[in-house]
Amino acid sequence: MECPICGSDELEILNSKQKESKKKFTEEYLLKCFDCGHVFKDVVSAKKPKNYRLIISEQNKSHKTTIELSPSDELKVGDILLSDLGQVEVSSIEVDDTRVNKALVENIETIWATSIEIPARIGFSVDLHGKVDSYKLDLERDFEIAPGDVVKIENHIVKVHVIKTDERKLTSGFAKAGVIKRVYSKPVKFNNYDYDLTSNIFKKTG
Repeated sequence: MECPICGSDELEILNSKQKESKKKFTEEYLLKCFDCGHVFKDVVSAKKPKNYRLIISEQNKSHKTTIELSPSDELKVGDILLSDLGQVEVSSIEVDDTRVNKALVENIETIWATSIEIPARIGFSVDLHGKVDSYKLDLERDFEIAPGDVVKIENHIVKVHVIKTDERKLTSGFAKAGVIKRVYSKPVKFNNYDYDLTSNIFKKTG
C-alpha cells in the first residue's frame, strides 16, 4: 500500500475492518501517511483468517494455543502478536519442519513466541577466580545493562564484562533484559555501585 498523494509506503493504520461476502473476503484500512499526513482508505482482497498453532514460552513453562491470522499476511521473528494469553513476541517460525525468520502465514505450521507481559529471566554469573556464583534474576524487559556497569548483588560488588544475548556477545554498548541470556561479571574493590540487583534474585544456582 502507498500514499496516493506522495507515494510513500510509510503508513500508520488508524483503523481496519473485515468484510466477507459469498465471493470474497476483504480488509478495509483507514491509513495515515507518515511523510505528508494524508489520511485515506484502501481496500485489499485477503484470505479468510484461520487459526494457527502458537506455542508461548513463559519463563520455564510453555503454553500451547492457537491464534487467528490472515493467511495472506507475512510474519517475521520479532513481530508482536496479541494472543489469548496477552502480548507475545515471535521468536521462531516453523515451515516444513524447518525454522525460518519469516514466512507467509498460510505456509506456517507452528509459531513460537515469548510472553512480553512478564519479567525477563536472565542468568548472572560472578567469577570468583575458580568458583562461580550464579543467579537467576527477574528484571523488567526494558531494563538496560551495559558492560562496565558496577553492580551490587548479595554481598558482591561486581563489574559487568560480557553480556550474552540471543544473537551475540557484547563487550560494549548495552542490552535490554528482554534479549539477555546471561551476564558475566567479576568482583571489584569499589564501595559505590550503579544499581543493586539483590532484590531481583529469583534463585541462586551455584
